[in-house]
Amino acid sequence: MAGPKKSLGQHWLRDRDVLAGIAEEAGITAEDTVLEIGPGLGTLTSELLRRAQKVVAVELDGDLARKLPGQFPGTALEVVNQDILTFDLRVLPKNYVVVANVPYYITSKIVQLLTTAVNKPRVIVLLIQKEVAVRMAAEAGDMSILAVSSQVFAKVRLGEIVPAALFTPPPKVDSQVVILEMRPEPLVSSENERAFFRIVKAGFSAKRKKLRTSVSSGLHISKPEAEELLIAAGISPENRAEDLSIEDWLRLTAEAEKRN
Repeated sequence: MAGPKKSLGQHWLRDRDVLAGIAEEAGITAEDTVLEIGPGLGTLTSELLRRAQKVVAVELDGDLARKLPGQFPGTALEVVNQDILTFDLRVLPKNYVVVANVPYYITSKIVQLLTTAVNKPRVIVLLIQKEVAVRMAAEAGDMSILAVSSQVFAKVRLGEIVPAALFTPPPKVDSQVVILEMRPEPLVSSENERAFFRIVKAGFSAKRKKLRTSVSSGLHISKPEAEELLIAAGISPENRAEDLSIEDWLRLTAEAEKRN
């Protein structure tokens, strides 16, 4: 079999204990359909098939997609040769589960796709770059747009750290499992979602600067107006975007909407 393709960010993980641990984090039952993104050689796929009713494996690499079904004859495996970013999640049953070892370069796009989908999964378990996993689970003081956008839709927690040496070829950094348990209702209503993320993006537009500056620049208002808005929302203009909790962003959005 040909080796991993660098252009697709492929790194194979064969450690059975780690693979079983990733599958276990998803809490898969015999009634579940699992969406696996980028199954590659099928090492994680085999663990998922042991637990789930069905596995839908979406693989961009045509060579791997053709070979995968033959590795699991007689099983409830459906292989789809497609880019996950164009895959229609509506074809999956409600409360499906996502488990994947995803390329680092596409992590944020995959998280956005899954958390904002019309048909959202019940839980998402991803093996991703450790630094990105930690960012997703961050608390006020270390927040980022990725953390805010993940935690609005899901409760985020960290799982096992997987050393780079366990992959073929070894990536330059360690990986970590991150688990997103989808909220029954997002912290932001669909009606307010656009306004909320407009404010968040404004706050992070100059994330190294204090909020009076970044909010002023991001919302195209004067610094005195930005300062007044922040104070009215109970937020110090001296703070930076990373310092704010989701509750702070919600209050800031509500205050900004009052003034529109």
